Amino acid sequence: MRYLGIDYGSKKVGIALSDESGSMGFPHAILPNTPALLDTILSLIKEKGVESVVIGESRNLDGSDNPIAAHARAFGDELSKAVPVHYESEVFTSAEARRMHAPAEKSRKPANTDAVDASAAALILTSYLSRPK
Repeated sequence: MRYLGIDYGSKKVGIALSDESGSMGFPHAILPNTPALLDTILSLIKEKGVESVVIGESRNLDGSDNPIAAHARAFGDELSKAVPVHYESEVFTSAEARRMHAPAEKSRKPANTDAVDASAAALILTSYLSRPK
């Protein structure tokens, strides 16, 4: 079973796909958050044979919804008309993804910030997939 992971942001949306066995998430793409986003993701779901979607649950450290949470939930509601949608905590996933893409110490090479959102989506997806069902 193939899954699609989403790190939903107000400007950019990180996308990850699982392997075909649905055991691990891998960064796939970063999409602009535009009115075409839903159609783009629905096309990707069809193209890749995705059977379920996992969206990062956006919350503050105290557990309350942060400003993006309502938008991510509304997007999930729209996606759930096509495929099952699940939510997984995304606490610290962007920070962890940024750390993964940080340049090595003493390196002059800049961090690869373009890949952070897709990597965060992969972390969210892998976290969901690794939980006992």
